Amino acid sequence: RRQAEAARIREKYPDRIPVIVEKAERSDIPDIDKKKYLVPADLTVGQFVYVVRKRIKLSAEKAIFIFVKNILPPTAAMMSDIYEENKDEDGFLYMTYSGENTFGAC
Repeated sequence: RRQAEAARIREKYPDRIPVIVEKAERSDIPDIDKKKYLVPADLTVGQFVYVVRKRIKLSAEKAIFIFVKNILPPTAAMMSDIYEENKDEDGFLYMTYSGENTFGAC
């Protein structure tokens, strides 16, 4: 079902990337109110992190880390490049966010 949805999105919005953002397990950071995003292809990872920060209303002194397949992508990387390299077979790019730099740490 998601595969068809991603294909439809890519067809309708060729300059946008379908992204699903989820909070890492056991992270003490706030939950995000919206999981699916249509991100402009020319957005950088750093700019997308800013979008996520705003959605979860994270204060400036709190850290946030975004992972793709358990790896921290470079903040200057283009979302389109991250998408091409890491998209799931369903056509979505899955990203996880956490308040900790170590993925899945207790």
